[in-house]
Amino acid sequence: MREIRSSFNLQLLAMLGLWMLLLLLGVVSPAKIHGNPANDLVALVNANRTASKLPRLRTSAGLGCMALQYISECIGIGGDACAGDNTVACQPPEAHITEVYAANCGVELPTVDVITGRLVGCHRQRSDAESALDAVLSSGNSTARASALAVIRGKEHTQVGAGFDRAHRRGPFFWCLLFTSGSANSTFLLEAAGKGVHQTHGCFSAPDSLSCSAGAAANAAAVVPLLLFFLLVLVVVGHS
Repeated sequence: MREIRSSFNLQLLAMLGLWMLLLLLGVVSPAKIHGNPANDLVALVNANRTASKLPRLRTSAGLGCMALQYISECIGIGGDACAGDNTVACQPPEAHITEVYAANCGVELPTVDVITGRLVGCHRQRSDAESALDAVLSSGNSTARASALAVIRGKEHTQVGAGFDRAHRRGPFFWCLLFTSGSANSTFLLEAAGKGVHQTHGCFSAPDSLSCSAGAAANAAAVVPLLLFFLLVLVVVGHS
């Protein structure tokens, strides 16, 4: 009878611990961002260009990481960086793009080239790229819309990079597009065989990056010690 009761208590403890672990995972994990919105932004830019009979732009991971760094600086400033009209109330110094962001991403400094265009925006509710870009292209401000289209359709561009991140668990969501006229084979190249410096949050455009999972991976790593502690408790109780 004592063995049955001990077994029942062990099973109950295991179920309770598992339930608490799942609850904790739900708390620490951010609201899910489906796929990689940064890659989706690049696809939307190229769709707009081809509709205007302009050549598609190559995706640059180096530029994409630098775009992510741009919005990260805006988010880090604090305050209400996302204005009511989905514009970003933040203007980092121009020199930061090529001097600070490139180094933070692990872009090979000799390959840093000219930035020929920049587009930044945000959205308070939606985390998908289409809503983010439409908020600018469908703006009631005709001047802002014309300016955004002029950047996207710039004839001097050869490459584009996009960054996507959020300020808080439920938003607002920030995005940035950087353009260059440099050669794809010799500009904004990442160190470490194209891997560059690992980013711990957000996502940026890269052909081999299909998900915006940097933040989720960090959260999962934080839960591992708790899981090990829970397993240790089970072992101790099982031998008592």
